Amino acid sequence: MSSVLLRTQIGSTLRAARTEQGRTLREVAKSARVSLGYLSEVERGHKEASSELLNSICAALNISLAEVLFSIANELTATPVLAVVDVAA
Repeated sequence: MSSVLLRTQIGSTLRAARTEQGRTLREVAKSARVSLGYLSEVERGHKEASSELLNSICAALNISLAEVLFSIANELTATPVLAVVDVAA
């Protein structure tokens, strides 16, 4: 069973919001006052942004951090969980 990294889910959710709005990385990075490279790393799940930077990115996307986290929670609860089988029994 593979584990899900929160930073990967956050990045995917932010990227989806940005692309749904038809905005570029450059536009959102400028509005959020973060570097283009940093935003790209966050969206790809390579960087774990602080809550302050996440709030800034969310504000630039006109969404709340709560919406992002709620969306992720819904995705994670909809994902089937594999049962762990005890082979020693």
